Amino acid sequence: MKKVYPDATAALAGVLRDGMTIMAGGFGLCGIPDVLIDAVRESGAKNLTVISNNAGIDGVGLGVLLETRQIAKMISSYVGENKTFAKQYLAGELEIEFNPQGTLAERIRAGGAGVPAFFTKTGVGTLIAEGKETREFDGETYVMERGLFADVSLVHAWKGDTEGNLVYRKTARNFNPMMASASRMTIAQVEHLVKPGEIDPDHIITPGVFVKRMIHVPNAQKRIEQRTTRKRSEAAPNAEPAPAPTGGGAI
Repeated sequence: MKKVYPDATAALAGVLRDGMTIMAGGFGLCGIPDVLIDAVRESGAKNLTVISNNAGIDGVGLGVLLETRQIAKMISSYVGENKTFAKQYLAGELEIEFNPQGTLAERIRAGGAGVPAFFTKTGVGTLIAEGKETREFDGETYVMERGLFADVSLVHAWKGDTEGNLVYRKTARNFNPMMASASRMTIAQVEHLVKPGEIDPDHIITPGVFVKRMIHVPNAQKRIEQRTTRKRSEAAPNAEPAPAPTGGGAI
């Protein structure tokens, strides 16, 4: 089965439709499947429910789908960096299902494992628990959360072979692995595409059985969401030099 497609538009052909549920990997702007998201925008599919830790920023990542109003509902844990998101939500134009971040991760993992629901202490006694079933276990109250499963998952991987085996790198190993197993179809964009057998089996994080389609993005953009800098400190005139460190250890 051929899994590698020439571009994102081809990889998404015949998959997208109005009203579907999409998972999109990433943490902030790290590990987001931006090329695939841009292809979703070009498709014009609308009334989408999108499951993602956050909603990108204005003009980047899922932010482009908010700008075109293709998203009807977001299931997320953090959305504070997107002004368009806040504006649409406050205007009643966008539905939001907020989750504690760990709960969101476990809901996705549970969906991929075939677990329809689970109980957690997180959110008990808060707005998060309103309208949800609660139970007591060993004298503690827990709230029930449902597993999440999507029509399609869009993920970003550092390396993949043509059989769909994927390796994620550093912070990009966030929601991507869980989402890859929690949908009817997973489509991956990979930075380094190699032949089968070139990835050490012990390094594979997502087995190829979960991945149906993929594209090669050799020049993936690595954006910085928040750049914080400070001026280099300047020593005062005639200042005494700092004493040498003691203790014998190298610094």
